[in-house]
Amino acid sequence: MRTATYWTVTGVVVGECAVGGTMDLFRMAPFYPMLIDLGYPSYLATILGGAKLAAAVVIAAPRLPRLKEWAYAGVLINMTGAAASNAATRQYGGMVAPTAFAVLALVSWATRPRSRRI
Repeated sequence: MRTATYWTVTGVVVGECAVGGTMDLFRMAPFYPMLIDLGYPSYLATILGGAKLAAAVVIAAPRLPRLKEWAYAGVLINMTGAAASNAATRQYGGMVAPTAFAVLALVSWATRPRSRRI
């Protein structure tokens, strides 16, 4: 059960990082307009996009336990930052997806097999 939970949730987290990162790099809706609407500079999309794609690769790849810790931390910081940014601008509906993905990242991290731990 734990293994199935890990791979299912991790697939969602990796998919979100890969798709979200690509959309950030290409400055696609809905993420890019939301980023600008929140008051962030446009170049942040490039930084976040690259980081999300790197996190997707590292989390999906075998081994690399220390890099996985950093990748999970980055995903969690990104998602909680997105939720907090939406809360700070009173766009409470924008908090739902990043909060859900933050929880999924935590579940993925907590259920990972021993071979993916430090």
